Amino acid sequence: MYKPVDRLRVYLRFGPTEILVGVLASRNGRIFFQYAPEFLAQKMNLSPVRLNLADHVQSSFPEFFLGLPGLFHDSLPDGWGLLLMDRHFARAGIPVEAVGPLDRLSYLGDRGMGAIVYRPAQKVDQSGRGEVDLVALAKEALRVFEGEPGNILPDLFLLGGSPGGARPKVLVAYDKRSNRMVSGVDAIPPGYRQYIIKFPAKSDPPYPGETEYAYSRMARAAGLRLPDTSLFPGVGDQKSFGIERFDRDGDDRLHVHTLGGLIHSSHRLPGCTYEMALKVAQAVTRNREDVLALFRQMVFNVATHNRDDHVRNFSFLLGPDARWHFSPSYDLTYSAGPGGEHSMTISGEGKNPTFEHIRRVGEEFQIRESEVIEVTGKVMEAVGHWHEFACEAGVPKQVADRIRASFIPIKVPSNSMKSDARRKP
Repeated sequence: MYKPVDRLRVYLRFGPTEILVGVLASRNGRIFFQYAPEFLAQKMNLSPVRLNLADHVQSSFPEFFLGLPGLFHDSLPDGWGLLLMDRHFARAGIPVEAVGPLDRLSYLGDRGMGAIVYRPAQKVDQSGRGEVDLVALAKEALRVFEGEPGNILPDLFLLGGSPGGARPKVLVAYDKRSNRMVSGVDAIPPGYRQYIIKFPAKSDPPYPGETEYAYSRMARAAGLRLPDTSLFPGVGDQKSFGIERFDRDGDDRLHVHTLGGLIHSSHRLPGCTYEMALKVAQAVTRNREDVLALFRQMVFNVATHNRDDHVRNFSFLLGPDARWHFSPSYDLTYSAGPGGEHSMTISGEGKNPTFEHIRRVGEEFQIRESEVIEVTGKVMEAVGHWHEFACEAGVPKQVADRIRASFIPIKVPSNSMKSDARRKP
């Protein structure tokens, strides 16, 4: 009979340095956590909003986080990663209903995103380490994602079990010079960089990889901070989208915490607003540039009809210097959103936000109106070149036209018009 994991040690790994953070325990269906005294002595707060940096045992965490603190629930994948994880347990003869949250964290071990690792770690098939056949993995991922039975390649279990998001994806290390690709869950060879590669699925809109790549080019032109992005071979004539991991710098790790994990808010239950997100950015980073970066992404999401802007699609990074920053942007693409609305509202509006809603948000956070106009104008200028980005990415014109028709035409007043209005009696 399977004996669930009831105790896990949690470590923080920054490069070669590793320190015990604390212990997670499960008892009678309830999760408990206590920081280790040696970690408290570091005075490094890994989750400064909802998890107390204190020496007492803490519990009563959200049920929608499986009873875990948001800090550790962030380690768990959703969608695709959970599908692979459930297949792993089923293959081992373990009923999914017997699997608890600590079992899932133990399965991830040191293969998760960010800098947090868990021990003891469950043994996983290591045969997927080494060179990666991306096309074979893309075909296998599509088969599994569509629900076909049968054995799963060990490579897919190893490389695809930890990233978040619904679409099938894998973690790889890629060398652009040699065009070679290896497993991205180990120490990587010199010259390689670590990427997340998303595979197209039949349930996606057409050409999702090409579309997300075009969005990434448009976002950079709009002034957003993004890691490197590329297109890779996929299935048939559709490409796979790859984005460099911002939680890694070579073999060194950075601690990453989603907005939802920070404030204990579920991305499946929309309730957060952009104002709330900006308040968190202001309080956690204490850096105006980080607040402006999130504000710029809000404007971009509005203009480009990216309405899958939920709390798991915004993150914050903590490095060894113990300073928080708003992470680079990710998951930027066309999305209809829940009920046709933004997951996070803009000054109370989720369906038809305008420049006035954007201006009100800026005003609340002491962003000068001239800055709001500059940010919005630059975003709209980039949006005006959508068809160029789409063509370069290989998005068919018919698909590009349909996406362009969904964009929001934000009317940006000129600085001179605003100045003239202020001079009037």
